[in-house]
Amino acid sequence: MQGKEDADKRDIELMLKVQNGDNNAFEKIVERHQKWIINLAYKYIGNSTEAEDIAQEIFIKIYKARKGYKPTAKFTTWLHTITVNVCLNSIRGRKNDPNIHIVEDDILKSDKAVEPSKDMENAEISSAVKAAIDALPENQRLVVILTRYEDMSYDEAAEVMNTSVEALKSLLFRAKDNLKERLAKYVK
Repeated sequence: MQGKEDADKRDIELMLKVQNGDNNAFEKIVERHQKWIINLAYKYIGNSTEAEDIAQEIFIKIYKARKGYKPTAKFTTWLHTITVNVCLNSIRGRKNDPNIHIVEDDILKSDKAVEPSKDMENAEISSAVKAAIDALPENQRLVVILTRYEDMSYDEAAEVMNTSVEALKSLLFRAKDNLKERLAKYVK
């Protein structure tokens, strides 16, 4: 836990330097978080080029917001909130349905060798899980991504979603119910 706290303190220090006009500090923030932001955007968008564009947009927003930055929350929570909002705005701007890219290994982790027929079955299950998550209402999709795929605590996810922990738990419960219903034929 100490490592995360140290990293957060370092990020806050860098952002405060950015606030005072230190462009090298901004470059360090970009280096530290660019890959993570692109990966998160890709989970929402499902298109690597668009995820890179979104990452650029996020860093532009961060740079423009530098003067108003106040370290009242963890830096990564603040960054996550900006990332989620930009991704959701991008999804809302689309005419077709949003897609969330969930890698098969995220869903079906196995240390065993898989037979070819199992590969097909796993691909089918993976596809069904992805479709079920894509079909969730936006706020339920978001809570699943944040808590399951981003490994955020309920407190962190609630802060990113600007809601209470109780409301987040309720959303997660409804999301799990919806997923169980949609994936009933795959649950043994």
